[in-house]
Amino acid sequence: MQGQKKQGGRRRTAAKPKVCRFCEAKVRYIDFKDAETLMKFQTEKGKIMPRRITGNCLDHQKMLSIAVKRARMLSLVY
Repeated sequence: MQGQKKQGGRRRTAAKPKVCRFCEAKVRYIDFKDAETLMKFQTEKGKIMPRRITGNCLDHQKMLSIAVKRARMLSLVY
């Protein structure tokens, strides 16, 4: 019985590739004063969502994290 795979398991569907929203909109700078946009990339507890979930590219994820941290300092987001 060892080494045999179980039949009848779920099949994985092909995942849709995530695209950076900021690259699509050709955003060069993420403003820390835009609290509505920053809140979309945070959990209910206020943690910044990771790239693998949001689909942001590396450059925009770095800009986003800096903007969120600046907005926290000014109490614009929590």
